[in-house]
Amino acid sequence: MRSSRSARANEARRPAWLTAIPYAHRGLHGPGRIENSRAAFEAAIAAGQGIECDVQLARDGEAVVFHDYDLGRLTAEQGAVADRTLAELQRVKLAEQEETIPSLAEILQLGAGRAPLLIELKAPHRSVAPLCAAVLRALSSYGGAAAIMSFNPEAVAWFARRAPHVTRGLVVTEREKRGVRGPVERGLAMLRAKPDFLACDIRDLPSRFASALRARGLPVLTWTVRSRRDEEVASAYADQIIHELGPH
Repeated sequence: MRSSRSARANEARRPAWLTAIPYAHRGLHGPGRIENSRAAFEAAIAAGQGIECDVQLARDGEAVVFHDYDLGRLTAEQGAVADRTLAELQRVKLAEQEETIPSLAEILQLGAGRAPLLIELKAPHRSVAPLCAAVLRALSSYGGAAAIMSFNPEAVAWFARRAPHVTRGLVVTEREKRGVRGPVERGLAMLRAKPDFLACDIRDLPSRFASALRARGLPVLTWTVRSRRDEEVASAYADQIIHELGPH
């Protein structure tokens, strides 16, 4: 009976939508549409794709959609994202565009019922609770298809403990983590995070680590697919792609 309940719980957290369509990495961006922007996400939805976005914490504890920890590459301003409040960040214009940095709540509203979302938590330290709590608050009133994922197993483990109903994934790369230490670290991260899916580096495929988990029923997504060759590898060794290929 216990194993039956566990299987049903796993199925609920590994829904069919998770691997149904490709995900546009940071939205469908390119000339005129910067990454992690409303325009890039709208373009992905219009192309019938899912959305992958990056989320980090503003100074006042709110979740904002932005990849870099510093503003310099993607805006005309300098300084750490974490040093500004959500209201301040929402006034910062993205490079060469009129639109500004969006909150996670805005992107959830934009995508609701229109596309599945993968929300990558940018959590470089062990203190993950504030960001995780902010993301969970945003998701609490959201009725669409969404999953969280992170390189940081502590962030994934936080959701396993506090919000096990939220589909969660562990992001991994084997680059520069080979030999004995790499497999041990990845194994410990899996035990700690208890993820519902794996998001692995396309450069690592084929991977004994990913293949073994996939054989045991864990869905495998792969990032960042940028070429036809990458697509061919992904089709053989993964269940869905996170890509920068344009309309798919």
